[in-house]
Amino acid sequence: MAECTCDVSGYDVVSQKIKDKLGLNKSLVAIKFVLREEDIPKGINKISEGIRHCEMVQKAAQGEIFYATGEEQTCKGGAAALGLMEAPEKVKTGEMYQSLGRFSSLGSAKRTMEDIPKIEPMMYALIYAPLEKANFHPDVIVVICNPAQAMKLAQAMVYTLGGRVEVDFSSIQSICADAVAGPFTRKRPNITLGCSGSRKFADIKPDEVIVGLNGENIGCIVNALENMA
Repeated sequence: MAECTCDVSGYDVVSQKIKDKLGLNKSLVAIKFVLREEDIPKGINKISEGIRHCEMVQKAAQGEIFYATGEEQTCKGGAAALGLMEAPEKVKTGEMYQSLGRFSSLGSAKRTMEDIPKIEPMMYALIYAPLEKANFHPDVIVVICNPAQAMKLAQAMVYTLGGRVEVDFSSIQSICADAVAGPFTRKRPNITLGCSGSRKFADIKPDEVIVGLNGENIGCIVNALENMA
């Protein structure tokens, strides 16, 4: 999909428009990648507990604002996909996922791990906030929604420029790799069905899917939703 940029009048306005058009109950989640500690905006504190990235997304969807370094990320595979650390060797090779019964062979596990979107280990932290409270420009915006709401977002993605929505996932490292690292590195949105970890630990419901949007293009999504039939 070609890139499109549109002006926005404030993330509180953007968030409300999208929530109204889609009928969302949860907040959209703004995520910002931070290279250096000094780049953390004033007033945003580090999360006080160690949890998984998918759980952090849920916390932000419910109104919390915080940042987290690799030390606070308890799912090290997810943290590695997000560029916060090197992947543990058993995650990198796929051995961990094969041992969990997700793959028939080490080869299929390794091939999947090689294809999962990932960011080079260079980030200091990620900032998480409900979009309406974001005082920063998000790199990625995560939407937890139902399939009908995701359908409307997909229609909005092609409203201006046409084309097809290219969805890419393996249901392994879903909210970290598929919904955040993928849109960040590939500069295009993605839709994913979640993974076993996010559904077990982050309370992603059976009827929910996850959409990762590019922050710089969010104005085009709003414009499309407002003008679509």
